[in-house]
Amino acid sequence: MSQPMVPAAPGSIAFRHRLPALLAVALARPIAQLPPRRIRRVLTLLRRGARPAATAQALAARQAVVTVSARCAGEGCLQRSVATAVLCRMRGAWPDWCTGVRTEPFRAHAWVEVGGEPVGEPFPAGYYSRIMVVSSVPRQRS
Repeated sequence: MSQPMVPAAPGSIAFRHRLPALLAVALARPIAQLPPRRIRRVLTLLRRGARPAATAQALAARQAVVTVSARCAGEGCLQRSVATAVLCRMRGAWPDWCTGVRTEPFRAHAWVEVGGEPVGEPFPAGYYSRIMVVSSVPRQRS
């Protein structure tokens, strides 16, 4: 994707949160290299059984991901967004995972959002036109 980003300021993360974040980043890398149709298929499978993420959960996951990965802290928006969604899923939740574009100038971007609002992103809702979304699905009660 082509969204220019200033690398996030490095933060600290508790050791017990570092390992899951590193695992999410490692899992996100091969997923991000798949064709878009397969990315959607993999993420759709991963979200099964998860409850919708709260904004605080998604933001904490995103911050953990950018803390442990220089690639995700910089211009790696696809891997960052996938890793954020995967880390949320490890915690039993799922944010809406989105990709989209804008014109003039053309930019493509991937991000997560909760309740229609981008999480941890420097742009407002609607800045990008959503192209592909793997949304959170409320659990079905039996």
